[in-house]
Amino acid sequence: MGTDLVVLAPASAAAAGPTVRDVFADWEQRFSRFQPDSELSRVNGAAGQTVQVSPLFAEVTQVALAAAAATDGLFDPTLERRLVALGYDRTFAELPGDRPTGAAEVAATAGSSGAWRLVELDAEAGTVRLPPGVGLDFGGLAKGMAVDAALAALVASGADGVAVNAGGDLAVQGKPPGAEAWSIVLDEVPGRPVIGLAEGALASSSIDRRRWRADGAERHHLLDPRTGRPAASGIRAVTVAAPDCRRAEVACKAALLLGPTAGPAFLERHRLAGLLVTDGGEVITVGRRPGIVSDSGPGAASGRDAVADRPDGTPVIAGATETGP
Repeated sequence: MGTDLVVLAPASAAAAGPTVRDVFADWEQRFSRFQPDSELSRVNGAAGQTVQVSPLFAEVTQVALAAAAATDGLFDPTLERRLVALGYDRTFAELPGDRPTGAAEVAATAGSSGAWRLVELDAEAGTVRLPPGVGLDFGGLAKGMAVDAALAALVASGADGVAVNAGGDLAVQGKPPGAEAWSIVLDEVPGRPVIGLAEGALASSSIDRRRWRADGAERHHLLDPRTGRPAASGIRAVTVAAPDCRRAEVACKAALLLGPTAGPAFLERHRLAGLLVTDGGEVITVGRRPGIVSDSGPGAASGRDAVADRPDGTPVIAGATETGP
């Protein structure tokens, strides 16, 4: 998934470590668009045909289509061909510095958004049919759901006081030793504040990450389905707290695309807490914000570190540096 995975858990939960690794390995094998033998690649390659899929693939597809409907298409899982046309056709680490992408292909996919309405899913029968010429890309939603699944696996093993962090998608269960909440650095927010998360999940989206150059122009991976171009809404980063990562992921994307006025209104309407950072660096606070532990300082983990300790020994997690598939 192009990111580091960090699990914090009591020593008694060590036996669940391989289970968590297995969860992420399985999700990557199913949902990576960069692996030619993944289930996602197989489904995308059969666009126009009805294909059998695994129960997990049907579940993620169902969640993605529901998210698209709930956001009126702001979250659109059918932008894979558009991303490829704009140059994001391989893992981010493998992208060249700059290259032509082909004006004809870019033009051909310009109106490709909204195809999610034409995806045919029969969850009971376990079948999916994509419209001809359409590909799925679940992106951060699949990563967030993998975090939720990994946390559930830890809890099922009997672990309590655990946190799972996959590059900006973070979920917790129970309290860390000697603390009332998990301390999390919001790397994308000016001043890098540290917030306390007692339960639930956080997700972050940022246009400052996953950038590349093609046709002489800089691009990023957060496409606005309404334009088919990288988002330019006036918001550069969003962090949202929600009961689980799947909801936080979808809300982040919608709020970022909606901009500094409609974005906060969207979060308020759905009773979600969040922080939005404008292009100019202004921070917009929405909803009941998780309690601030303190500002960044000694012991706060950087975006390149996974975890550190504050002077009082409380673990600090770098939780809002967004990376992903």
